[in-house]
Amino acid sequence: MTIIFLLIGISLLVALFFLAAFLWSVRSGQYDDTYTPSVRMLFDEDEVQRRAGSPT
Repeated sequence: MTIIFLLIGISLLVALFFLAAFLWSVRSGQYDDTYTPSVRMLFDEDEVQRRAGSPT
């Protein structure tokens, strides 16, 4: 029974470590999209408006 509590504790520590690493990467801008803004001018404006749901 003791091993179950030990494994649960270790798994919670690992989960908290990955949660902290994920939150750190989001806050540091790891997931910011830097590619799409540079190629947005290459798309047809009418197509972009249709995707956004704007009436023409």
